[in-house]
Order: sequence, then structure tokens, then C-alpha cells
Amino acid sequence: MSTTSLEDLKDVAVDAGVVEPVVETPVMPEPKIDAQGRAYATGKRKTAIARVWIKPGSGKITVNNKDQTEYFGRAVLQMVIKQPMIAAERKDQYDVVCTVKGSGPSGQAGAVRHGIAKALTYFEPTLRTALKKGGFLTRDSRVVERKKYGRKKARKSFQFSKR
Repeated sequence: MSTTSLEDLKDVAVDAGVVEPVVETPVMPEPKIDAQGRAYATGKRKTAIARVWIKPGSGKITVNNKDQTEYFGRAVLQMVIKQPMIAAERKDQYDVVCTVKGSGPSGQAGAVRHGIAKALTYFEPTLRTALKKGGFLTRDSRVVERKKYGRKKARKSFQFSKR
């Protein structure tokens, strides 16, 4: 009784012409672009929701009909928004128009960043690996813990008095 592996049997079947060799070609998803030539995505962070549209352009970012430097005054938040474009090496190639609501400035910047990353993958599916590696496609699910009944805050309790 001879021991043969499945790979050996597959090689024998291919050599005999019984089975054709299987050549796997990676299938890249097609870009999701609307009639105006834009890609749309929704980004979320905390309770902020950002609706993001990207299209080829000069790199201008507009948030709620304002320039990004006007809407996000802090330089850190402006840097957060640009991170997916820099990681994908597409800094001045796309114009971004987005509307964002809910949460505060930090949550809104995180939501816009998430939306831009998703929209880039819809426009150019080949960028997915670079953006996934940077962690831009993962939705940060951390939200504020709710206040519980009988407590001052979410976890803080009233002061206990022995007497």
C-alpha cells in the first residue's frame, strides 16, 4: 500500500489530461462611482456621522460648506482628516465634500477620516490594502458609557455614609 498525497494525485491527473490546471486570478472589485463621477461613503465615530463624496480634483476639502481649516480650527484635527490621503499617496488628487453632524470636533474629524478612507477604496479598490494596513477602514466603536439609575454619572456613585 503506497501513501500518496492529494497533491500527488492532482499532479498525476493534470499530467494525464483528466483535469485542467486551475489558475486563480484575483478579482478586484469594480469602483463604485455615481453619475457625477464621485464616490460616496459614510464614516462614523462616537455619535458623529459624516457623509463623504470624493472626486478627482486639486485636493480641496470642504466640510459643511466651509473650508476644512475654517471648520476644524485645531491643526491636529486637520491632520487627522488628511491621514488617509497621505497613506494612499493621493494628497492633492481628490476633492472632498462632506457633511458631518453629531458629537464634537474630535468625533467629527474621526468620522470624516473614516468616510474619506472608505470613499477612496470605493473610487480606487487597489488602495484598500494600504488603507487597511494603516487602520483607517476600521470603525472606532468606542462610545460614551450611559448614565445608570441610582448613580451620579456612568460609574460614580453617591458618597456612602456609615452613620
